[in-house]
Amino acid sequence: MSHLDIFGSTTVNIQPDLGLVKVQKRRRMSFSFRPPRGFHSLLLSLSPRYKRFFIIKDSFLLYYAESEKRSFESNRYFNIHPKGVIPLGGCVVSTNEDMGMPFAIVVNLEDFTGTVVLAAESEEEQVQWIEMLQESGKVTWKNSQLGEAMIESLEAQGLQLAKEKQEYLDKLLEETEELSHQRAQKEELERLNQVLEEEKRKFEEVVLELKAEQEQIKLDLDDTTQSLKSVDREKEELSCLTDTLQKSIEELSQEKQRRLLMLGVKGQEEKEADRKSSGSACEDPVDGEASRDPEVLQDLRHIEEQMKILLKEKEQADEKLNDNEQRSKLLQQEKEYFSTQAQTLQQSLSQLTVDKQQTEAELKAEIQSRMELEQRLKQAEEALRDLEKGLNSVERTKERDEKMKGDVTQLRKFFEECICAAEIEAKLPAIMKNAVYLHKAAARRIKSCRVQRRASRRHWCELKHSKSFALAGLDDGMEELRATARRLTSDSSFRESVYKIVVRKEAANTTID
Repeated sequence: MSHLDIFGSTTVNIQPDLGLVKVQKRRRMSFSFRPPRGFHSLLLSLSPRYKRFFIIKDSFLLYYAESEKRSFESNRYFNIHPKGVIPLGGCVVSTNEDMGMPFAIVVNLEDFTGTVVLAAESEEEQVQWIEMLQESGKVTWKNSQLGEAMIESLEAQGLQLAKEKQEYLDKLLEETEELSHQRAQKEELERLNQVLEEEKRKFEEVVLELKAEQEQIKLDLDDTTQSLKSVDREKEELSCLTDTLQKSIEELSQEKQRRLLMLGVKGQEEKEADRKSSGSACEDPVDGEASRDPEVLQDLRHIEEQMKILLKEKEQADEKLNDNEQRSKLLQQEKEYFSTQAQTLQQSLSQLTVDKQQTEAELKAEIQSRMELEQRLKQAEEALRDLEKGLNSVERTKERDEKMKGDVTQLRKFFEECICAAEIEAKLPAIMKNAVYLHKAAARRIKSCRVQRRASRRHWCELKHSKSFALAGLDDGMEELRATARRLTSDSSFRESVYKIVVRKEAANTTID
């Protein structure tokens, strides 16, 4: 309203009895200046002869002669020497219909003993003048001092706010960089988690393979145990057979010696009897004995051949027994090797199970920590957005300032926690990499065990091929030895024939002597 320009054609009447300001007529100066934006118009008084042209300049009401209006409207400059000046600072403006004019304006001033009464031509103009007079009355020395103080205070507040805004922006940039670093660490952790998941899958496959290897080793160990038991049984049977053959040979030797002794004694007795008998009777037995010499020699050869066969079979049985003992030792070593491999695989499997459980626990803790970190990141991002909105907003309220302080407190707490956990989070990728390398070392150890297992399996296959002697060759030899042992120990007629052949052989030898 104070910048409204209104041009009207009115007259001014001034009441001298109400203590109006004395107007001094002065010569108009040759220089003039363009007035600032204000309010001016012609006002009426109680008498039409007091027409004045009024201009409001800041907190002063300037009035001129009515002719000044034409000069002002033509060149838009006003005279710096008015007829009078009325200060409006602290004035009280009101309307009064009892002054004899329909649109009267009453101005009361503290510095005047009377009242200034003006009149407008219309109600609209009256309202405009009242508003402008009231606005101009606010321009006082106290108000100007207060305004300057407020301006200085606002400037100081503006500088402080600008400083705080810059600090908040710097902190915002730092926190943004920190958040970017956190996101990079989060991506690194996600990548490491993927690597760990892949290693976990491979780890489970290795565990399954180890279990299969362990089952195969158990089966091979059982086969080795069964083979060892079979070899032990065969060894016992061979030992029994060897003992039986040895006893049979000893019995045959004793029987041979006994028969020879008996034959020698009997031959001497027969010789003495033959000497006493007649010569004709002696010639016939000599011819019979001579006829029996080829049969006796043949029987003795047969006995010697049978004894050689028995001795050869005994030697073969001894050799087979020695071979079985050697193979028993090899099978025992193989059994110990399989037991050692089984224990090693069991220890590796137990260690891998413990590592798997530890890795799963670390992975669960890492996932939970990552979820908490994501939640804190979301809260920090929301606080940053609210803080940025508060800094960019023009209006500042107490509630908004409190909210900004809360956001700053929350961000400070978040980054203090980040600083406290910075060392652990910095070492975490190295820890995860070490875990990955640990699993790789375990995989290498398992691979070496697998190579040793394949070598032992090849050795075991060779043993299985060589074991055919104990399983197949021994069967035929054992059957022959058993048959021979049965024939020698249970065939009484064979033993009697052998005894007779031995006796004949001894008798023939005695006769030749």
